[in-house]
Amino acid sequence: MLSATYPFPPLRLPARPSASRFLLAVFRARLGMVLGAAAIGVVWALPGALLPLVVGQGIGAIGAHDGAAVWRWALAAAALGLVQTLSGTWLHFLNYGLWLHGAGSTQRVVSAHTTRVGAGLREQTTTGNLVAISTTDINHIGNTVEMTGRAFGSLLAFVVVAVWLISTSPLLGMVALVGVPVAVLGIGPLLAPLQKRKAKQREKRGDVNALGADIVSGLRILRGIGGERRFFGRFRETSQRVRQAGIEVGKAEAWLAAAEIALPGLVTVVITWLGARLAVAGSIDVGQLVAFYGVSAFLIWPVSAATEAVGSITSGLVASRKVVALLAIRPKLADPATPVPLPAGPLELVDTESGVRVAAGRLTVVDFGADGEAVADRLARFADPAEGEEVLVGGVRADHVALAELRRRVVYAHNQDIWFSGVLREQLTPARPSGVSITEALYAADADDIVEALPGGVDEVIGERGREVSGGQRQRLNLARALATDADVLVLDEPTSAVDAHTEARITERVAALRRGKTTVVFSQSPLWTHVADEVFTAKVVTV
Repeated sequence: MLSATYPFPPLRLPARPSASRFLLAVFRARLGMVLGAAAIGVVWALPGALLPLVVGQGIGAIGAHDGAAVWRWALAAAALGLVQTLSGTWLHFLNYGLWLHGAGSTQRVVSAHTTRVGAGLREQTTTGNLVAISTTDINHIGNTVEMTGRAFGSLLAFVVVAVWLISTSPLLGMVALVGVPVAVLGIGPLLAPLQKRKAKQREKRGDVNALGADIVSGLRILRGIGGERRFFGRFRETSQRVRQAGIEVGKAEAWLAAAEIALPGLVTVVITWLGARLAVAGSIDVGQLVAFYGVSAFLIWPVSAATEAVGSITSGLVASRKVVALLAIRPKLADPATPVPLPAGPLELVDTESGVRVAAGRLTVVDFGADGEAVADRLARFADPAEGEEVLVGGVRADHVALAELRRRVVYAHNQDIWFSGVLREQLTPARPSGVSITEALYAADADDIVEALPGGVDEVIGERGREVSGGQRQRLNLARALATDADVLVLDEPTSAVDAHTEARITERVAALRRGKTTVVFSQSPLWTHVADEVFTAKVVTV
């Protein structure tokens, strides 16, 4: 889990970022740390490049029977090892910080955007896609940022080695300068298939995540109708497609790994063979031959680092495309350019499309059957009315009010609202202080007995979707959570459909008493709610 205390700087993104621009924004947000990792990466990589040269000089000193020189080169080798150890430790620290930045910043951008989109997100993407972005894709983006230090270090180390080879033997230097880039280019054709296969695997993973989420959320229903075996078969088929896509990715990565060793290895063989011939001819001494061999073996590492960087960027671009596609989703309901504030106190609601007019400060029951939910969505502005119609809140058009103010003043509680895992008290406590205590809300919803039966009372930890309680109990807790907001307008959708008649009678009386003087709209077909209502709408017929 990402640390909550880690300082994630905000990402400055254009209005419609591409995948590459998103990655660049991630890099720019921590440019100082990126440059620091690049510098430390150079310090860490250079000792590995210089060590074969130092060893070669030491062997030359042994051949010349120069004991003092042997000690000097031995101390130089030890110093290089110490520098590499210290810089490697610091580089690991910076790399981990960069990974946290890349993954954590992406996660925060995604979380903030999904919150802004709100309820419209469900219609425009899948649960599986969100799960894949929040688990797999942020890791790939973090890996892309994390490899910066090693990539820069390997590049400079290659340049240093090539310069030494040219200065010592132009022939061997040219072989290295030409052979290593050719080896890297030879790996290039393997990257395009790998990117396509990774993108396909990402799609399949999103499908299996979505199916898994659907199965978990509907597990009770599946057991009730005996559909467990059928859905297990569907999940197995989908997961097998993910496995097959993973195998295809593995094949491409295996060829890539083989090319990483084979192609630079050929360059090493050529340099060693030429170096041996030069040593036999007397052009170079034994120490230089050993140095040539060590350097040529070292050249495999820059190629591997370059391939790793390209692979990380490839995966990061695939992941960034998914993130950018999610960020392109826009809320169905837009904030007005110049918001109009709502008047203080209880608010009147008017929906011209259905003819419903809710008087301020009164309890109104709307019995429209299956059409009631659409009316409730419009009154709370979770949907806009048809063209030519309008919804008025306190005399102000709902689409002229800032959504934040509307959500604060008009609370819509659906009977299928879900619970997150957490302490019950925290989930019942509204975001802003209200005039209704948790105890009062629980009593009005006839849910105090539920809390008393829990071992920890209101401090009990409730699991995801409130699976520890029954459907009727969860519905009463939902109602208590809505009542605790003490909203100026409270819209309730079938708040007692899953409770027995005696419990419902108590709830209706208590809610009417608690909400006296505040605007309350109850969408229900129950006569018990009609009995306590100040006003009833039934199929556009008003009863007072």
